[in-house]
Amino acid sequence: MMRAFKSLVARVSRFGLVGAGGVVVQTLVLGSLLRAFEMHYLVATALAVEASVLFNFVWHRKWTWADRPRGPAATVLLRFNLSNGAVSLVMNLWLMHVFVTGVGLRPLPANLLTIAICSIVNFAIADRFVFV
Repeated sequence: MMRAFKSLVARVSRFGLVGAGGVVVQTLVLGSLLRAFEMHYLVATALAVEASVLFNFVWHRKWTWADRPRGPAATVLLRFNLSNGAVSLVMNLWLMHVFVTGVGLRPLPANLLTIAICSIVNFAIADRFVFV
């Protein structure tokens, strides 16, 4: 039982570290699209989320769930994008709208709050559906 708990803690830690890298990617892409292209914050959010999803997929496959059986990369990427990607995109867009227009937060702080909320759901989906 203790071994399973330690394994879960290690996996959650790796997930968090990869996710932190994804936060950096998403934040940099979002900030760049907002500043350089003056893109609407929801369009920029969608593109930034996808950049982060792709970054996270690569590192979760190589490190977070490296001990799991490896199916074809294209198949696993499709499952990852249809689950984690879809959850991230839908929740990010919805929560960004709520936080920016409803609460009055600026897009970048709203983005960080949104990512924190989505990460809990995404860990469960990745662990039970994507990297099985």
